Amino acid sequence: MPETDGRANVLGLTRPAFEALAGGSRRSRALGRLYRRAFAEGRFEPASEGVGRETAAALSARVALRLPAVERVTEEEGPFGTTAKALLRLDDGERVECVRIPVARRGPDPGPATLCVSSQAGCRMGCAFCESGRGFGRDLRPEEIVGQYAAARLTLGWDIGQIVFMGMGEPLDNFDGLTGALAVLLDASGPAFSQDDLTVCTIGPPGGVDRLRGLGLKRLNLSISLNAPDERLRGELMPATRGAGLAELAAELSRYPQRRNFALAVNYCLIPGLNDGEGAAEGVAAFLRAAAPSGRAVVNLIPYNPGSAPIGRAPSEAETGSFARRLRAAGAFVKLRSPRGRALMAACGQLGRGD
Repeated sequence: MPETDGRANVLGLTRPAFEALAGGSRRSRALGRLYRRAFAEGRFEPASEGVGRETAAALSARVALRLPAVERVTEEEGPFGTTAKALLRLDDGERVECVRIPVARRGPDPGPATLCVSSQAGCRMGCAFCESGRGFGRDLRPEEIVGQYAAARLTLGWDIGQIVFMGMGEPLDNFDGLTGALAVLLDASGPAFSQDDLTVCTIGPPGGVDRLRGLGLKRLNLSISLNAPDERLRGELMPATRGAGLAELAAELSRYPQRRNFALAVNYCLIPGLNDGEGAAEGVAAFLRAAAPSGRAVVNLIPYNPGSAPIGRAPSEAETGSFARRLRAAGAFVKLRSPRGRALMAACGQLGRGD
């Protein structure tokens, strides 16, 4: 096993996998309490849960609870609340970042926030506008992905209601880590998220969306990073997409479950002078019509957030508003995403490995 002392981390185990490591004990109710408390309270004490001496000994020898260490937290106040970025250190010293994003709500109670988690330390995709792609460390294991949520709740005390796989890394490039983490997060005896509260954001590598669909998670939210209206420009901005046709991507997306309350999110990072030229809005709208024949699609228009090696400048509010109007005129439904955490290097495209 990949842990430092040979024991599996409970944060990477579903309840059935956890019970299997207990040696097939029939005392599933006590094992269920033990498993649940690991996620709810950060406690893992087999000898105190009434699971039986032999089972407790087996679990203590085979399973541990280890949270990533929180090295640094930075915060930024905004109109919707506090955005916070946490730098976490993993068992082998690798570092990843996750971000607490406040959700706009009416009334004084801010309610649960959204947690943006990383699926890789760095990224192999090399997108020109993204800080994460400036280097790649390794894939994250399921317990390291779930561990970001556990550290957010148990160490930092953050109230988390939704999780988006939109941090460092391309989730579908680490499919085993992604699917393992999803299984744990959805476990009713553990974190107990609903599929509706989880979102996978991807550039859509060939066959990746179909593979995700094959999991049978019909209410799992999907977000696609488009960022260009044509294949040539998309390949320049996102080198990993070269040779991957937009028509093929749209066909895969059209096969993804289109439930009644689902809207395919298409992310478009607006970079003035690069992807806002003549015909760009019409090209995006045409892609939406092909990718979501039901019409349930929305463009998340995201102003570019410059990183350590910027390829342009952030658009002004006027430029963002103008492109949004062009998209709407072309028939697209648009949501303007206000930058949150830009000063912290915590906004979209700004996460790194703490170097």
